[in-house]
Amino acid sequence: MECCPGCGRPLGNVIASAPTSNPTPTNLNFSQRQVQPPQQQSQPYQPPQPPKPQPYPPQPINSEYTDYQPHSPYIEPTPAQPPRSVRPVLKLIHMTTGREFRLSGEEGHIGRRSQIHGTVPEIDLVGIPHEGVVSRSHARVFWDWNQNTYMILDTSRNGSYLNGHLLAQGVNYRLSNGDYLQLGQEGLVQFRIMVE
Repeated sequence: MECCPGCGRPLGNVIASAPTSNPTPTNLNFSQRQVQPPQQQSQPYQPPQPPKPQPYPPQPINSEYTDYQPHSPYIEPTPAQPPRSVRPVLKLIHMTTGREFRLSGEEGHIGRRSQIHGTVPEIDLVGIPHEGVVSRSHARVFWDWNQNTYMILDTSRNGSYLNGHLLAQGVNYRLSNGDYLQLGQEGLVQFRIMVE
């Protein structure tokens, strides 16, 4: 049985009107009101993000109206090397003939060329008297940048003498201006060292 919503009296056999699609709380009885449960959010709140700027499409450069110069790629500079001192020239002056032999590079061998093996040392002593006592690769000479001097290493079978002292094989010896170098025994092949 239906009751009056205002005073609560029974209304009898009154046909209830069709409910509206969107009932409001003013035309519903308190008992008929349905409490809607709060809707739960499935995701945490995220503030709206500002729109991302769109890049401009590249425009061709009209070189007729600009002074644009393309940039070369950046190249990492190499650390500056300390300046090296100038390497002096090593000369061997043959005591008998006065012939002068020079070392053109930083290192080389003293000896005689071999036509059989096709080797030519940097200081080739072919043509001097008693050249037979000189080995094909008699000694190695080189400039030592750490000690700032020329060094000699005996690699011969007949031996080398520096200022009259026999050089031990496998040991580097310092060459100084004015030293005497003897190749082989009996003093047949002797040189004066010049470092200029």
